[in-house]
Parts: sequence; C-alpha cells; structure tokens
Amino acid sequence: MSSTELPPALATTVTPKASAVRVAAGERLRSVGLPGITLSVRSRPPARAGLSPALYVHGLGGSSQNWSSLMTQLDGLVDSEALDLPGFGDSPPPDDGNYSVTGHARAVIRYLDAASRGPVHLFGNSLGGAVVTRVAAVRPDLVRTLTLVSPALPEIRAQRTAWPTALLSVPGVARLFTRLTKDWSAEQRVRGVMALCYGNPDRVTPEAFRDAVEELERRLALPYFWDAMTRSSRGLVDAYTLGGQHGLWRQAERVLAPTLLVYGGRDQLVGYRMAQRAARSFRDSRLLSLPEAGHVAMMEYPDVVATAFRELLADTDELTSSAAVGAGS
Repeated sequence: MSSTELPPALATTVTPKASAVRVAAGERLRSVGLPGITLSVRSRPPARAGLSPALYVHGLGGSSQNWSSLMTQLDGLVDSEALDLPGFGDSPPPDDGNYSVTGHARAVIRYLDAASRGPVHLFGNSLGGAVVTRVAAVRPDLVRTLTLVSPALPEIRAQRTAWPTALLSVPGVARLFTRLTKDWSAEQRVRGVMALCYGNPDRVTPEAFRDAVEELERRLALPYFWDAMTRSSRGLVDAYTLGGQHGLWRQAERVLAPTLLVYGGRDQLVGYRMAQRAARSFRDSRLLSLPEAGHVAMMEYPDVVATAFRELLADTDELTSSAAVGAGS
C-alpha cells in the first residue's frame, strides 16, 4: 500500500437511487465493470469517425455532468467521454474503499487500458486535475494533451474559503456537519455550492439550478455519499503532504504532454496565484487566465475554454491530424 492510500473500508451496500441520473440531449450513459470498480461513463456520439478520443474527470463532489457544456462545445473536434469517479455521480464505491488520489488515478488508468482509448486528450478539474496530473506523469503513453481547470495542486497557504472543504478530511467533521445542516433544503445547499464554485452565480440558468437540486437530492439519498466525500477529501490532503517523486508538483514536472492550464480570478478553492507556479512546473504549458471565472470555468465559460483547447490542438498539430483523418473517413 502506498502512502497515498487510505486503509481499506468495507464496500457499502448500494440502495436504490432516489431518482434516475439526468442525461442531456445527445448524451449516453453506460456502466463499465472493471476489477474492483464499476464506472459510470457519459459520452456523446462522435460527429464523425476518426476523431481523437477525450476523457474528462470531475472534481470533489462533482460528476461527469460537470463536463456536459464543454463536451457539447467540442462536438466535431474530439470523441468525448466523461467518467464518474468511484463513489461519485452514478458510480458505486470502489470495492476496497480507496478514495486516495492514487486510487482515483488507478481507476482512470484501468478504464483507459480496458477501453483501449489511449492516448487521449485528458481533462481534469479540481481533484480531477490532481488525479489526471498523476496519470499523465506515470502513464505518458495514455495522454495526448492535458487540460487542467483549477487543478487541486498543493498550496502552502490555502485560501480561507477552501478550509471547510479540507476540514471534511478530519474524522467526525462530516458527521457533525450533517447534524448541523439536517434542516437545510437541497435548494439552500446548491446555492451555497454555487456561491463557492462560480465566479458569478447569476450565470447559472434556472434550468441548470433545478437540475443541480435534483441531482443533489438523488445523491444525498445514497448511503455512501458522505463517506466518498470525506475519504476523497482526506486522500487529497494526504497527497498534499507527500514529498519526493510522489509529490504532485514533482509529478507535474514529469508531464510530457502539451498542457493547457485554466485558472479563474474569482476561484475560492484554488488560489489564482498558483497559476504562475503551474505554468513553470508543466514543461510544455500555456495558461488561460479568466479573471471573472470561479472554480469551474468549463461550466461558466465553456466556449472560452473550448477555444483555448482548439488553439492547443492547432499548435500541436493535433487539430490538423484530426481533420485529415475525418476528411479521409
């Protein structure tokens, strides 16, 4: 067991879901069984044959739905799939209860190896950014390009607004928080999350807000919801303390793939000041700074992120290669 792993926990019995997972127009959702894990994978049918594959990995408390807007923007450019990490979205907990960054990275690698989709254009947000950084460092053969939206990489002085999330890793805090907030409605909880994650919550449409409330109600009914949140938060904090070759910043330096870094000026969870350190650490990187964005730029400004990704492909000849394949198909 590596130092990034948590002690094994017995898998929680899965009870019936409160409601069906929302699948947007043009999307498909399927379940993929792999040794030790079952992953829910959201996809969009490729616009044509021969498009380069892309895989999207969400952040703490998120799901594959976080990428729906960006996936739509990238129709015709890549063949998109977004997965729910074990214990999140529609994926049940991992059999071994391992929610560490390494455990999540292994899930991503296991899926890519089984699907034979690599190398892919790999995207990650927040916790997902840390996960895919590790994937790109240890398995460069699986990654064409890397796009990181507010990646959760170690900060010496985290913002105060990020402390409550880190406190979830402390034993007993999640249980206490559950008791203190037992009377909160799903609407109140969603407003709080959006105030924390969006640079401007007013950009959220009434329809998107209703969808978020419905999804939160569904997930709060799952018996493992808080366990997945707590143990993933603990795994991320643990990863922050690692030094040497297993440290996330050291692994960032090992990434060979061309990397697009996206940081929001109003991010309350990942410090905007970390953008320059990231730009120095990833050897082949470019930086997109969005002063008005929060923690989920791919949801707030999917068109801007899509344009930056297209430019990344153009500058690395990936766009030309994809177009040539499409023209010849």
